[in-house]
Amino acid sequence: MIEISPPDPRALARWFPTGSPGLATIAEHVLATGIGRWWGDRPVQPRTVAVSCAGHVVLRGSPEELTPSVLAQLAGNRVEAPARFLPALGAAFDRLTPWERMVWTLQATPQPATVPHAVTVRHLEPADADAVHALGPDASWLSASWGGPRGLAASGHAWAAVGRTGRILAVACTYFRGTGYEDVAVYTVPDRRRHHLALACVTSMCADITSRGHAPSWNCSVHNRASRLLAWNSGFRLVREYVHYAVGSPVSHHRLSA
Repeated sequence: MIEISPPDPRALARWFPTGSPGLATIAEHVLATGIGRWWGDRPVQPRTVAVSCAGHVVLRGSPEELTPSVLAQLAGNRVEAPARFLPALGAAFDRLTPWERMVWTLQATPQPATVPHAVTVRHLEPADADAVHALGPDASWLSASWGGPRGLAASGHAWAAVGRTGRILAVACTYFRGTGYEDVAVYTVPDRRRHHLALACVTSMCADITSRGHAPSWNCSVHNRASRLLAWNSGFRLVREYVHYAVGSPVSHHRLSA
C-alpha cells in the first residue's frame, strides 16, 4: 500500500460506513483530525483503500490484485477487513490472529458513582499534558489516537479523576470521534481500580458527548471482562460483534520466492 491523500468527505461512504458506531468512527476521526494515514494500492483510482490510526486499520475494496509486498505497510496493526481479504492477509504476514470484539452503545442510565472528597472529576486541559504523560507506557495507547499526551490533553474530549496533587487517577476520553458516534476509551491507574473512578469519568464523558449531539459507543474485546462490566455499569448495551486480526511481520523474501 502507498500513502494517499484523504478522500473527499462526500466519497467516504463509498469505502467506509459513516455515522454508525464502531469501525465507522476510525475513518471519520482520521478525516476530521488528520491524525492517522490513508493507504491505497495505487495513487489514482485505487481498488483497495485502508485507513490507519493508533494501531487500528480498516481495509476495504477489492483484494484480487493485492500481493504480500503491497500489504506489507500494514504490518503490526489490528486489521478489520471483510472475509474476502483473509487469503491475501494470510499470505502477506507471518501471523494472522483473530480477535473477537464487541460494539456497545449507550442505552441505559449509568450506575451512580461516588468519588472521594480528595478527588475531582473534570475536563482535561492543555496544562494536564505532563500528568497524562506521567501515566506511563501502559497508558500510552490511550492518547495515541490524538497524537500523544499533549494532543489528548488539548483535545477537549477527555475527562479525568484528579487527586489533590494533580496526579491523574483515571481518564475517559473519546478515542475515535465520528460524525454520529464517539467511541469511548478509559484507563485507571492500577492502585486506584475498583474505586468507581472510571465509572465517574465515563459518566461525565458520555454527558459531554450527548451535549454535542453525538451518541457514545464502546468497543472492547470479548475476553475483557473488566471492560464489559464497566460498559454495562455505565449504561452501554451490546449491539453487535465482529472480528479483527492482529497481523505480524511481513513474510520474508525467501518465503515469497520459495
